Amino acid sequence: MKLAVVGGGSTYTPELADGFARLRDTLPVEELVLVDPAADRLELVGGLARRIFAKQGHPGRITTTSDLDAGVADADAVLLQLRVGGQAARNQDETWPLECGCVGQETTGAGGLAKALRTVPVVLDIAERVRRTNPDAWIIDFTNPVGIVTRALLQAGHKAVGLCNVAIGFQRKFAALLGVTPGEVHLEHVGLNHLTWETGVRLGGPDGEDVLPRLLAEHGDAIAGDLRMPRQIVDRLGVVPSYYLRYFYTHDEVVRELGTKPSRAAEVAAMEKELLEMYGDPALDEKPALLGERGGAFYSEAAVDLASSLLGGGGSAVQVVNTYNRGTLPFLPDDAVIEVQARVDGTGAVPLAVATPDPLYAGLIGQVTAYEDLALDAALRGGRDRVFKALLAHPLIGQFEYAEALTDKLVAHNREHLAWA
Repeated sequence: MKLAVVGGGSTYTPELADGFARLRDTLPVEELVLVDPAADRLELVGGLARRIFAKQGHPGRITTTSDLDAGVADADAVLLQLRVGGQAARNQDETWPLECGCVGQETTGAGGLAKALRTVPVVLDIAERVRRTNPDAWIIDFTNPVGIVTRALLQAGHKAVGLCNVAIGFQRKFAALLGVTPGEVHLEHVGLNHLTWETGVRLGGPDGEDVLPRLLAEHGDAIAGDLRMPRQIVDRLGVVPSYYLRYFYTHDEVVRELGTKPSRAAEVAAMEKELLEMYGDPALDEKPALLGERGGAFYSEAAVDLASSLLGGGGSAVQVVNTYNRGTLPFLPDDAVIEVQARVDGTGAVPLAVATPDPLYAGLIGQVTAYEDLALDAALRGGRDRVFKALLAHPLIGQFEYAEALTDKLVAHNREHLAWA
């Protein structure tokens, strides 16, 4: 089995290598190809990945290349983990929206739209080259904003599934709080990428006991602390919202907080510099503890499960992924991309039936889906007016004056990445 990772020079990659090494019985990778135009980073990351494989006794080989077509040739699956514009562009996404009193974040609000506009054309070009070179390969997208990028891929006819680590992170945390194995925890996870709620936590499978009320009663402070939200929000909702809902439920407080400290991008850039220095140490043969602060926890385990299921190796037949709605949420179009539990096999992902969300959540899901429709249209066809409409539709913006000002700022800060600007 051959896997290719586009964006393989990312500091995330040793997390993937560690997961592939530990879980080789689930996903027997014979060759892992890391593809990245940044040759200097690629060699540092690739060197550590090889040492991780060697230390754990994995027999597969790891190769590196800056040639996309060569890297994806004959691959069974291609994992996308891109950041167009790097941390510098992310830093802009997280700062200029604050000038208008709106949240600055890399996947949510105006910053998230900027990232989508930069990313969708690049991902579609990569996917088309994969299809020409290797039409049978599955594309697993971890590139944010995952929902919009996955919809772009599916809409263009690619064999694609979107993946996020939020759900597996909740599964692992809840399992630890309950004193059970992660496999015993089934989440009733519903929504859009980075806009989800855990409406039930069942032990033993979809028909097991719902222990969410017990979790909230016994561990509400810890759960709310992880979300960085007040405990009363979680108690009033009676469900566990994803961390990203703090940008909606406590927007103004978050804007004030973000205005008083360096951006997350600046923190990550400093962390990446330190990580790359570590990766260059020939004695390092395991992922460093600092990588756990970088983000992406459990990404490798989710990726192994998904790739294994898509490629016929077993894995977790049911997994939270991003895929077409297909009537699962009746208030959304069939071709909206949702994030729910799905049955995954060699034919792709099919969402499991879910209870229709409470109007409190369904309304926000519907509004953000409308924004994502407009965002994808802007990413595919360009134009200032399309950008403006997407911003006006976003529930975190929604005012003419803000949408006008943010459109100008977005275009000014991203001109080099926008072919139409």
